[in-house]
Amino acid sequence: MKNRIMLGLWKYMLNVPTFLLDPKKQLMREKMRFGAAMGFMTEDHRRVHHFAVKELPHVKQPLSPDLIAQKLDLSRDEVVSVLTDLEKHMTFLFRNKQGEVTWAYPVTVDKTPHHLTFSSGEQVYAA
Repeated sequence: MKNRIMLGLWKYMLNVPTFLLDPKKQLMREKMRFGAAMGFMTEDHRRVHHFAVKELPHVKQPLSPDLIAQKLDLSRDEVVSVLTDLEKHMTFLFRNKQGEVTWAYPVTVDKTPHHLTFSSGEQVYAA
């Protein structure tokens, strides 16, 4: 696949001609921006987020920090710290007032207009 820049316009994806933008420079800028936005994440951040994404469709209810800590063999304080970081960056998850994870992108146990059915038959709402 060639390096190219695509522009989303309404429901269409358009190729941006190379004479307008240098694709290599644009791709490098995006990699740097992505790296800066994701730089805070440790392996534990990834483990907690991936666990929440995998478990929310199974349990169909919010995940408590205690459950996450138990399943990932982390302390409750470590899990709460990781959840706080992930939520603070407004990208990966959201907790309810009780501190339980209700959504972890791209899934949620909260009712939304976006309903997903996996090939396994599991159903869940999309965040």
